[in-house]
Amino acid sequence: MYLNSSRHGRKPGPNDDRVTRVGRFLRRTSLDELPQCFNILRGEMSLVGPRPEQLVFAARYLDWQRRRFTVKPGLTGWWQVNGRKQPMYEHIDEDIYYVEHCSLWLDFIILCRTVQAVLSGKGAV
Repeated sequence: MYLNSSRHGRKPGPNDDRVTRVGRFLRRTSLDELPQCFNILRGEMSLVGPRPEQLVFAARYLDWQRRRFTVKPGLTGWWQVNGRKQPMYEHIDEDIYYVEHCSLWLDFIILCRTVQAVLSGKGAV
């Protein structure tokens, strides 16, 4: 994104003038997610799990919503492969589903669907 942008805090859309051409390419190909691999190598994240949440939003979670924090955050997850275009806060139910049903098989399914979405250009991460 360009420095000193006039709008802050909201997720850039496809035609957002704050995003550079390189940034558009990185987002479209999901390459902007690669730095999170360092967090995975350090053991702070896993490949699959609920996406990390901003502290300002996590502080407002109700008790049932905080169940999504009982597993490590992940690079990709159940809600990313089931409707990534909606805002993250609308997918807490999907994160809870993952927490309650997490298994190697579900992780495998999520990883396969993530690869499929990234290769098709829809981007799941």
